[in-house]
Amino acid sequence: MNLNELSILSLYSAMGVYAFSFIAFSIDLARRSSAVDAAQCQAPLVAESHRSTAAGAGGGTTTLTRISARIAYDAATPYSHSASLRVGVSLIVLAWALHLAATVLRGIAANRVPWANMYEFAMMGTLLIVAVFLIVLTRADLRFLGTFVTGLVLILLGVAVLRFYVEVAPLPPALQSVWLVIHVFVASLGTGFFALGFALSTVQLVQFRQESLLTDAMEVRLRFLATLPSAATLENLAYRVNIIGFILWTFTLMAGSIWAERAWGRYWGWDTKEVWTFIIWVVYAGYIHARATRGWRGSRSAWLAIVGFAAVLFNFGVVNVFFKGLHSYSGL
Repeated sequence: MNLNELSILSLYSAMGVYAFSFIAFSIDLARRSSAVDAAQCQAPLVAESHRSTAAGAGGGTTTLTRISARIAYDAATPYSHSASLRVGVSLIVLAWALHLAATVLRGIAANRVPWANMYEFAMMGTLLIVAVFLIVLTRADLRFLGTFVTGLVLILLGVAVLRFYVEVAPLPPALQSVWLVIHVFVASLGTGFFALGFALSTVQLVQFRQESLLTDAMEVRLRFLATLPSAATLENLAYRVNIIGFILWTFTLMAGSIWAERAWGRYWGWDTKEVWTFIIWVVYAGYIHARATRGWRGSRSAWLAIVGFAAVLFNFGVVNVFFKGLHSYSGL
């Protein structure tokens, strides 16, 4: 068995462990919902002493709903230390180690950095998405995003293995530069932060609707959301993560321009890949500007972040494959 075959074996092993991690994180979300259901059954008893005061103020039902949600949150808080959550984190760390081994082995087998085609881009990009998630976990408890992160990584790796796999091949002349390492690595790292910001913005939208239902005393369906941070907290986290991604993407544009001048004799052309990289930069610049100076908060800022990441996925999955240009080697 050669090094490339070992790389493939390691990658398949990583995907299997990611799948078990996804299951563990999903079990945690299900247990959170069960905890909320059990806690809400107790809420009317606790709220009984407040009923007369709230009814006199004309807000009995709304007050009862808010108290119910508060008790549900308090009761479900211990599940942040549940066994399924710890297992999910342990498995995702193990999967990441196998994923890293697969990437390194591919690079050694090719005798170059392993990101010269779509298969290798997907390996590297998903590796950094998980790395960013694990690093952020050391600063903030975002383990509730484990289902999203492992699910996204499994989908991207599955597509890469089934659709984009190619045998080891030497680099095209245009890629034989130190700027390949700088440009692609920073772009992939920025994508990792954008992916995490996208996840936070998506949960923010759902949480915002959840809080609106509570305010209107309407039925709540996704009960596990009561155990997650508020929409405002999620928005602030998404904003910070996306700013880091935006800084990295700005450097990506600069490094790409320098590399283009070295490879093709000009800093900027109107190649499709270059244009879409700039479009992504503009979307996230608009997101940061609108939120910081125009007061775009809540669902509007979340949608901008989601559109930005959709542009990132389009740039990777559509532009690289279906558009011809100087970056057509990306679709090898």
